[in-house]
Amino acid sequence: MPVTLDPEDSKIITLARAARARNGSAEGAAVRDETGRTYSATDVALSSLRLSAVQVAVAMAVSSGAQSLEAVALVTAGDGPSPADEEVARELGVKALLVAGPDGTLRS
Repeated sequence: MPVTLDPEDSKIITLARAARARNGSAEGAAVRDETGRTYSATDVALSSLRLSAVQVAVAMAVSSGAQSLEAVALVTAGDGPSPADEEVARELGVKALLVAGPDGTLRS
């Protein structure tokens, strides 16, 4: 049975997919803050810095003044969010991450 998502949750999945595709990255993420602003990002894999897409998107939101998050979406062909991704989402008030495959199909 297909899951019907809130349009705002569908939007952040779309933003995460677009960021991932644009950069050719392993994963893309998007977050929505308490005011409805959205931030999308991809993972960073430099020799001197490694961050997941969720960590980058959350950092962008926090550095822009977000106090809490309403939702977090991760698009990946991998297994899903790391424990660190789950923890950073929880720290800012999100109960669960939306995880979708590269085609946008919700996995959890």
